[in-house]
Amino acid sequence: MESETRCAFTGHRPARLPWGTDESDPRCLTLKDRLAQALEEAYSQGFRHFLCGMAQGADLYFAEAVLSLRDRRPDVTLEAAIPYPDQAKYWPQADRDRRQAILDRCDYETVVQHGYTPGCLHRRNRYMVDRSSRLIAVYDGDPQGGTFQTLSYAMSLGKGVAIVDTE
Repeated sequence: MESETRCAFTGHRPARLPWGTDESDPRCLTLKDRLAQALEEAYSQGFRHFLCGMAQGADLYFAEAVLSLRDRRPDVTLEAAIPYPDQAKYWPQADRDRRQAILDRCDYETVVQHGYTPGCLHRRNRYMVDRSSRLIAVYDGDPQGGTFQTLSYAMSLGKGVAIVDTE
């Protein structure tokens, strides 16, 4: 599959989202609608394969939105880019169950490395960007953290970027 038809995702975890874990918050519902719109736009521009890092928060929203898009457009595929096998080991059970339900529906699972190291999340992010020509980012504008680093990396490579604001 050519990188021209691939789109990666980066976004904040609940601690960085204004509503935290309250997905019934109207701002969260609005964000999910914006993600769905960004995916429809990417699809209309020829993107068919979507890569997600499977972190809590915006990553899981994105993966669920891709699966919803795939329900309507069967040529869509979802790849879980898992930084290391125990990524979700210490998550609350509900989040682990949600992640597993998504993984059960993924078309591909790529485990980037076999164990945790301090740079494994960065390596996962680079894996996704290197194999895509577009990055969709849920980003609050703060120039710190993994979302900023992934966005900066994609831009340094001249990748297309679509920013979905958290507000």
